[in-house]
Amino acid sequence: MKEEYDNLEYYNNNAKLYFEQTKVGNLKENYEKFLSRIKVGAYILDFGCGSGRDSKFFIENGYKVKAIDGSIQMCKIASEYINQNVECMLFEDLKDKNTYDGIWACSSILHLEKEELPNIIVKMINALKPNGIIYTSFKNGSGYEIKDGKYYNYMTKEEFEKMLKKLNINAELIDYFETLPSTNRPGAEGTIWGNYIIRKG
Repeated sequence: MKEEYDNLEYYNNNAKLYFEQTKVGNLKENYEKFLSRIKVGAYILDFGCGSGRDSKFFIENGYKVKAIDGSIQMCKIASEYINQNVECMLFEDLKDKNTYDGIWACSSILHLEKEELPNIIVKMINALKPNGIIYTSFKNGSGYEIKDGKYYNYMTKEEFEKMLKKLNINAELIDYFETLPSTNRPGAEGTIWGNYIIRKG
């Protein structure tokens, strides 16, 4: 890739600002579509938890949560916010098997390049219990962009389904819906988010 970016450097250098901009958001529809498919008290992996906003919501609503993030500075802030340790871990280091009822990857794995995504999706599916659920989201569209030193992988429903089919694993896309930005972060205006829910067989 010609352009340079460093996702972790951005989040480490801007952790406090990012926390303030994203700790509040309207994800009611996203939460409902995800949580309606797992039991209350289920075990959720917040895969790239950022500010900890979503982990906090899940914990306060009776779910068991493991939160991880690749940015050490985000982990420190999120740990304090959710009153629980957030593990500093890269996506590729996920090695759990048949562990989680649900994996929540909100605006997180979109920072992976196209060729990295399939391997991470397989790791996520392997980490789920049978009938487990993954929620993930991407900016709707094709290609990618590098903005403020961060890489964003765009995705269409058709592209996602094609990728999932190529993986030849026991998982299927069971829901897709589009939403507007959940926060008022500068620069987020006009973005359409594609939201994906996958179920492991």
